[in-house]
Amino acid sequence: MIKKILFGLLGILVIFILGFVVWGSIPLGPMPEAVSALNSDSKVQITRSDWYEFLPTNIKTPTMGVIVYPGGRVDVRSYAPLARRIAELGYPVYLVPMPLSLAVLDVNAAQKVIAAHPEFSTWVIGGHSLGGVMAASFAKKHLDVVKGLFFLASYPVESDDFSQATIKVTSIYGTEDGQAGQMQNDLHSSLLPKDTIWVKIEGGNHAQMGWYGLQPGDGIAAISRDDQQRIVLESLDTFLKIIPK
Repeated sequence: MIKKILFGLLGILVIFILGFVVWGSIPLGPMPEAVSALNSDSKVQITRSDWYEFLPTNIKTPTMGVIVYPGGRVDVRSYAPLARRIAELGYPVYLVPMPLSLAVLDVNAAQKVIAAHPEFSTWVIGGHSLGGVMAASFAKKHLDVVKGLFFLASYPVESDDFSQATIKVTSIYGTEDGQAGQMQNDLHSSLLPKDTIWVKIEGGNHAQMGWYGLQPGDGIAAISRDDQQRIVLESLDTFLKIIPK
């Protein structure tokens, strides 16, 4: 009888694991615009190894790199348009794929990127939604090299308290976000430095932080994806300029 129960429980566990793997193997996105953004041109050279590198061609010796973690169950390529535009500003950008598209399964993925580029003295890391949460966890443990942290519709967990840290932080969110809006910011704002730069995008939602289409449970955006992305890019441009080199 006990063996039958154990085999039954084992079967349930196997089904659960297989279901989880299948669920994680079908991420959201990328939209056609994101796929197109992966093509190199005269401004940005794009290569793929264990991550996607967006290298600006107009900067010969960059000293700062930007690492982006994707949102939960979102194909990392869905952030290619944003990564490309940041690179056009003059910063090398690295999009890091995650196991089953879940950053929680490889919080330290940025470490490999940093190790591969010892020529950079400064790093900025951030991410969308779950990616931002995990980017913060990485940053908290590597404040010696990570000097900037950005949240796209995201926030830190209680164990990652930056309130007394000197790291520069910005939090960008939309008013129509059905996943991580103003309430989450209110709950977690005490964990961030007093000089955190808050950017509220009127009419912006959760999914339009990337290029992967609609997201279940999200609010309905009152502005276009292009307009929301423009505000995100302008905000990050301003933020990156204040990072100590």
